[in-house]
Amino acid sequence: MTWFVTLLGVALVMAILRDVFHTIWHPTRHGGLSRLVMTGMWRLSSRLSTRWRASGLAGPLGMVCVVAVWALTVAVGWALVYWPHMPGSFAYSSNLVPAEHAGPVDALYVSLVTLSTLGLGDITPVAGWLRVAGPLEALVGFALLSATVSWILGIYPALARRRTLALRLSHVRRGGVTSEALDSDGGAALLDSLATAVSMITVDFLQYAESYYFYDGDENTSLPLQIRHAAGLAERAVSARHPDVRLSATVLRRALDDLATILDERFLHTGAATVGVFASYASDHGDRTGSRPARRRGPDMPSPGGQEGRP
Repeated sequence: MTWFVTLLGVALVMAILRDVFHTIWHPTRHGGLSRLVMTGMWRLSSRLSTRWRASGLAGPLGMVCVVAVWALTVAVGWALVYWPHMPGSFAYSSNLVPAEHAGPVDALYVSLVTLSTLGLGDITPVAGWLRVAGPLEALVGFALLSATVSWILGIYPALARRRTLALRLSHVRRGGVTSEALDSDGGAALLDSLATAVSMITVDFLQYAESYYFYDGDENTSLPLQIRHAAGLAERAVSARHPDVRLSATVLRRALDDLATILDERFLHTGAATVGVFASYASDHGDRTGSRPARRRGPDMPSPGGQEGRP
């Protein structure tokens, strides 16, 4: 039983380290504990008042909850490693009675002190392998702190890029770009820059999937509300007379298709064509004016507006 509890603690620690690895350094579409927590916070926000969601708390609070779950689970896991071996394998300060400080709460105390690298020294391991386990836990605590900082420093620049693209699309929409102005060298350059920005956002959703669960209350900086204008520009420009504009429009359409594929496969699961996925994306982020997404069409059937269905 002693070693069963110890191995259970090791399993908990390894599970959290795996989740940290796949969340930050090797993101996968299969998700994990962090994805479950973020999704839960997002769904909870949709059930609460519109004002609560508009305040944009779902994403930041979700990240706080994820980090808290990581830290507490690691602390509990290491406490399970220590607890079966207390008090015999530990040294106590002179003012403590070992038999009175050998319960699960004391093991959790030792784990938290070690994980946070405080090193108070009132209860310390003396058995050979436990003397190695203590510094290892301190290293895990340092790695967890570094991972949290890395996660924050990665997600917020990704959010800035997403909001910048949305604001640029808002500028184009409010500027009233005509079809004649779009059918020019400047129009081709505009479409090229939008295609590049959309590709960067697609990579951001692959690398930092949790950024999806951040809500943008301002319409002009909300990509879910503005991305359909990019699709409209590409649709208008694909039949332009200028060959560079047609080429740029084709590239932009493909970039939008790729973005819609990632959004649908990882978050929305609608099976819709590109236009339908973007409508669902906007609806999931608070826009109730979008139409119901059409089901995905076969490869030989055109999507709405003449757009090909995504494979």
